[in-house]
Amino acid sequence: MVSEDDVRSACLALPGTTERLSWNRPAWFARTLFARMWDDTVLTVKTDERAALLATQPGVFLLHPHHERYDSLVLVRLGRLDHDQLLELIQESYAIANDASPRR
Repeated sequence: MVSEDDVRSACLALPGTTERLSWNRPAWFARTLFARMWDDTVLTVKTDERAALLATQPGVFLLHPHHERYDSLVLVRLGRLDHDQLLELIQESYAIANDASPRR
């Protein structure tokens, strides 16, 4: 199980990352936003594997109607992740945010 502090540490360890509020919640930016706390226990990240994650781990990953129009965004229940999974998600989201090609 991971916490918001674990998210913060993982995000800020990546080069060029800044933290600021987005919708009054902690968020982390590289070139663009790559992680944001949705609430105290749920994180928003970018992924190229959204459909697979939602299909294979519905207890961990979910969508809010707000995110359905964005192909790469997914919500993650922090209480169902271990530290290695968190790091993998954060690193992928950071890579997507730093990619110059446009994404939805």
